[in-house]
Amino acid sequence: MIEAIIDTDPGHDDALAIMLAAKSGFFKIHALTTVAGNSTIENVTRNARFVLKLLEREDIPVYSGERKPLVRELIQAVVHGKSGFEGLDPTNEPNLTNNAVEKILEIVENKPDKIILITLGPLTNIAKAIQAKPETMRKVKEIVMMAGAIKVPGNKNRVAEFNAFVDPEAADIVFKFPIKKTIVPLDACNHVKLQISDFEKIRNKTLQKPILAMVKPYINNISKDLGVKAALMYDPLTVYSLLNSKACIKKEYNVMIETKGEFTRGMSVADLRKKPSEKPNVTVVERISEKEFKRDFIKCLSLKG
Repeated sequence: MIEAIIDTDPGHDDALAIMLAAKSGFFKIHALTTVAGNSTIENVTRNARFVLKLLEREDIPVYSGERKPLVRELIQAVVHGKSGFEGLDPTNEPNLTNNAVEKILEIVENKPDKIILITLGPLTNIAKAIQAKPETMRKVKEIVMMAGAIKVPGNKNRVAEFNAFVDPEAADIVFKFPIKKTIVPLDACNHVKLQISDFEKIRNKTLQKPILAMVKPYINNISKDLGVKAALMYDPLTVYSLLNSKACIKKEYNVMIETKGEFTRGMSVADLRKKPSEKPNVTVVERISEKEFKRDFIKCLSLKG
């Protein structure tokens, strides 16, 4: 059983990642912590609560976190629509708690060397926790992040992946923090593309109906924004990397985050030289089997109850 906190900014793909984690049966999810990214903190927290209600998992607590990056103004995603959940557009209350950082620290302190932080959005909450109590955050077992673009173009500017772009200062703090870290970057995510026909194979009709409602505009918006006519599975792949490590090709790199560049904001700068000047600081998932992911994703989300 993987003991986890999922730090998230739902987001269509965040929702699918939460569903995968909850339905897989391999995770004990201690909390969802929300962070502004794909949409405002109000919207992403509302969306997180909506997903847990769909899953009948409202026993999992939701703690809302930072409403803007450490030093910059929030730049929201476009592919998820105004609500962050275009196609469903929930109207439930967000019930903000404004204590995600404190709850992350509390859970980690109570479960030393047990908790894996799965981060699906900008790293603002995690950086704030590191700044507040680095000695507690050293007790995190691992941070597994949807972040970065190592050898491929960015999806927010020419070189940067969205989460690192939104709060590069936070990403810089987390990438430099000396604990075990893994990233699932665009390099792995770009190869896994789901079509409507894939989602139609989900046999749990309670989930299939809302999933189809949200992935249709998601695919349409990705097509307009990135020129890819498919649902890119950024966040579900991050969860899946923990479920099926054998489906992943991994390599260790030293990766730093660009915080000062005019054209390179949020760039994940990996030392790709044969003799790097510094030791690796992160494991990079370079590839994930599309075939295995589709099989297991559809199987998990088809489960009843």
